[in-house]
Amino acid sequence: MSSSKRAMTLAELVPQVITGIEDLKATYGTWEAHPATHADPTQVESVLGELVERLDVDFPYFHPQYAGQMLKPPHPVAMAAYIAAMQINPNNHSIDASRATTQMEHEVLDQLAAMFGLGADYMGHLTWSGTTANLEALWVCREIRPGAAIAHSADSHYTHSRMGEVLGIDTVSIPTESDGRLSLDALEEQLRSREIGVVVATLGTTGLGAVDPLADIIPLAREYGARVHVDAAYGGFFTLLQGELAPETARHYAAIGEADSVVVDPHKHGLQPYGCGAVLFPDQSILRFYHHESPYTYFASTERHFGEIQLECSRAGASAAALWATLKVFPLDMSGLGAIIAPGYRAAQAWHGLISDSEILQPYQRPETDIITYLPRVETMRQLDEVSHAIFEMAAAPARPQQTHLATYVVKPEQLRMRGITLKDDAPTARIMRSVLMKPEHEPLIPEMHHHVSMWSRRAYERILAGKSALASAAEA
Repeated sequence: MSSSKRAMTLAELVPQVITGIEDLKATYGTWEAHPATHADPTQVESVLGELVERLDVDFPYFHPQYAGQMLKPPHPVAMAAYIAAMQINPNNHSIDASRATTQMEHEVLDQLAAMFGLGADYMGHLTWSGTTANLEALWVCREIRPGAAIAHSADSHYTHSRMGEVLGIDTVSIPTESDGRLSLDALEEQLRSREIGVVVATLGTTGLGAVDPLADIIPLAREYGARVHVDAAYGGFFTLLQGELAPETARHYAAIGEADSVVVDPHKHGLQPYGCGAVLFPDQSILRFYHHESPYTYFASTERHFGEIQLECSRAGASAAALWATLKVFPLDMSGLGAIIAPGYRAAQAWHGLISDSEILQPYQRPETDIITYLPRVETMRQLDEVSHAIFEMAAAPARPQQTHLATYVVKPEQLRMRGITLKDDAPTARIMRSVLMKPEHEPLIPEMHHHVSMWSRRAYERILAGKSALASAAEA
């Protein structure tokens, strides 16, 4: 049976939501806009034209040839739903200010909680970002064990050390193993001090896409009386791919439901515009930390308002509407959102295989999600840094249709040696290559991208060797 599905554009969806909301507004009667809000159409056209022109300097984050940072376009369904709700501009701080979108938020939270294996007694809400979501989870930990420190992987997001400063508590960086995962031995050494209040396990580090050993961290932390917080801001939706992931990676994703809190960012793999994060707790015992009173906010409903269970105050109801509509079209299973995320994972595995067989490039480590790291085969740290930077620049230099946008990642000699790569130690650090393959359209492009990156690597190395030869000849002369 043929499918009725097809690619959709924002241009074809916007008229429905604009007309629909205009019709809704008309049911309340018409009114004249205040003269102070009037604008000169010619000026507005000029300003919007200037806006488009200024955006031209950005990299093509929307295009599959962009494989640099963790950026992908929101789906047209999400954008159209956001535009629809934005015209009313609900504030999900209170039900009084967001009757429809508060309910939508509850519905998407139920789906996220079920995806992570949380029970019906969970507590949570959407946030502006993964940063604020992580802050809230760590704040709860501080309230439970005042003065106790936060332990996190050395490769975790810098938000955890930054939030430690905000909360006024110490943070402890735990070394990683050769696979980029938090070291269990080093963690236990810190836990023995009994000064650690929470262990942050990152499932999908933003640098390497590595997955900390959550299933092993949980019993270890419990033994020493520490909570476990899961930062799955980037990698959380890979939970849907447990049937495709490596068995050891899948084992740690399956343990999320046993943790004390989890964060995920729908604005990364959930097809949402910035900013849309979420924080979830397995039960409601932590509600005692949120008590506050507002004499003017909560009056039209006796139900619990999101503003009563979150650190943030005002929050766009349009974010909840956008996520709700997206999950209606792409549910949290392998027929929906999982089918959009899986190609990026397969792309990373395929490129890793090509790089492993290459005489020009070599892998830094095997990808666990859709972030892949690799480096040119050179002899010294200085050469590594120069060639990697040259690849980065060469890839973006051609005319726009031929551009490829990559990223780099800074490593130390000892990190390379841990992975069996030994170079002459003539610089304290060097850049290697990093690519984020989070768009499903990346999968068919991998052979072409591999060919081009290999070509640029060869040219860059030859250019650097030629330059050094010329310098040596000049010195001899």
